This record gives sequence, C-alpha cells and structure tokens, in this order.
Amino acid sequence: MQATEMAGRAGTAGLESWHFMSDSSIAKRLEAAVCSVVRGQAEVVRKVLAAMLAGGHVLLEDYPGTGKTTLAKALARAIGGAEFKRVQFTPDLLPSDILGVSVFDPRSQEFRFHPGPVFTDILLADEINRASPRTQSALLEAMGERQATIDGHCHELNGLFFVIATQNPVEFRGTYPLPEAQMDRFAIQCALGYVSPAEEAEILAAQEEGHPVDSLQPVVTREQVLALMAAARKIRFSAELRDYVVALVGATRGRREVQLAASPRASLALMKVSQALALLEGADFVSPELIQRVAVEVIAHRLVLEPEARFSGADARRIVLDLIEQTPVPV
Repeated sequence: MQATEMAGRAGTAGLESWHFMSDSSIAKRLEAAVCSVVRGQAEVVRKVLAAMLAGGHVLLEDYPGTGKTTLAKALARAIGGAEFKRVQFTPDLLPSDILGVSVFDPRSQEFRFHPGPVFTDILLADEINRASPRTQSALLEAMGERQATIDGHCHELNGLFFVIATQNPVEFRGTYPLPEAQMDRFAIQCALGYVSPAEEAEILAAQEEGHPVDSLQPVVTREQVLALMAAARKIRFSAELRDYVVALVGATRGRREVQLAASPRASLALMKVSQALALLEGADFVSPELIQRVAVEVIAHRLVLEPEARFSGADARRIVLDLIEQTPVPV
C-alpha cells in the first residue's frame, strides 16, 4: 500500500514537472517570436511578457521611433486568436471613445450597448499622456478591477485584457501628466532605449522589403497564454521572499526624498511579475535575484519625490537601486 502511494506521488510529481517544462517552452516560443521583430531588446521583451503573464499592464516610456508600438503589434500578432485594438490618445478623446456608449434603438425602443476598444485582449493606448485626465481616468477601473461601469451597468472584461500604454518623455506641449492613481495601475514601466549600431544595421536589413511584423505568424494560442498566466501563479514563492518583498517596498516609505511611497499594490505586482519571470526563465521557484531584476521597473514609477529632492537631482530609479543594496537578502 505504501509503495503504491509513493509511486502515485512520484507519478504526480513527474506529471507536474512535464507540465512545467511544456509551459516554459511555450513561453519561450512566444518570447522568441516577439524578439525576432523587436531586435536588441530581449530583456525588455521578457519583462513585458512577465507583466502580461502576471495579469498586469505596462507603460512604455521612451523616445519616438524606438519600437514601442512595434512591440505591442508583434506581441498581438504572435498570439493566435487574440483580439488587438489600438487607441490613439488625443486631447479631444472622450471616455466613451474608450469604454463604449449606449445608443437608443428606435425599432426595439431600448438602449443597445456598443462596446468600446477596452473590450479586447490586448489594448495599445498610444501616447496616453496626450488625453485629458478625465479620459485617462476612464481606464482606472478597467485596469484595476477588469470591469467597466457604463451608464450604471457593470461589464466584465474577459480574456487577457493586457494594456500597453506608450508615452514620449520629451514632448510636453499638449500633454497631461499621468495621475498617481493611474501610474499605480501599471505593473511595470519600461524604456526600450537605443540599440547598438550593429543591431540597428540588422533592423535596416530586415526592413529592406517590408516590415517583419507584417509577416509574423502566431506561435501560441490565446488559450495557451491564459494557461501560462495560471501556471505563473503556481510558481513557488517562499514565505522568506514574501517578507523580503514587503521589506523592500516598505523601505520606500521611510525615505525623506519620497513624498508618495509605494503601496501594497506594488508588493503584489513585484511578487506576481517575479513569478512570471521565473516561468520565462525556466525556473519552478522565485529567487531573490529575479525579484531584484524587476524591482526598479515595478516600484520606481509609483514614487513621487519631494520637490526639493527633484530639484537637487534625485531619481526614483536610483532610490530603488539603493534600497535593493540596503535591504537584507534572505538566504
């Protein structure tokens, strides 16, 4: 009886291991497809995928022409069956242009709801800081609770619902800074940056006859991505690492340069993104190193610095890096 039970446990463990290897290979296939289009940005692509598998959202802030929109389009094309919508944010954009609107039908004598672009799997919010705060806030409920309340009715957002928002840091005319509550809804904030001369030459060669994103074929299905999201939540995260994440995020609340520190939402995002990153790395547990790799992207954009600290040259990313060095790592 005991031998049979041990054999059953071994079989279950082997099955779990097989499932994990399968999930990891699917995730790597998706990553490779995106990286085939977005050259020289492997680390950023991996972190964006980690945010998606963690159920979070991404803010890409960088100079024009660095590939922000291309990354979003490549990700959408690589996932078969995923619905992709793009909204170009402008000052005259209204909340109903994003959420949808109820229109009266004279035939049936009732209002019919026409869903907006927020009802999708992957939403590209291009140049999000060009819209007014009123329109920006239309995404708050959707990003935070995966639902949208329109005309008093609550509509669930099913599927992936992954928001990739972009903004240019050098354009200030006609833009509105994202409010703190909006920034807190993004799991991570990334910057692509400029690639090396050799990688830029590869980009030119790849686009001599057309853009690679136009010929990109799906490599995973929408259902497989949803399964990966479920698998990421099962990656082992020890109690010691939970204490480490709480200590790291909590350390932002004791800095005199910080006016608004990171909230528990940052702790949750750091845990979930590091779990998804472990899956992409082919590991079945989270290590402190994985947490440290995404800590800056998860925490820094949530911090609001004191005015005198900003004027003296303080930087939120540098503060998070200092906290990583100062916070004891569990062994």
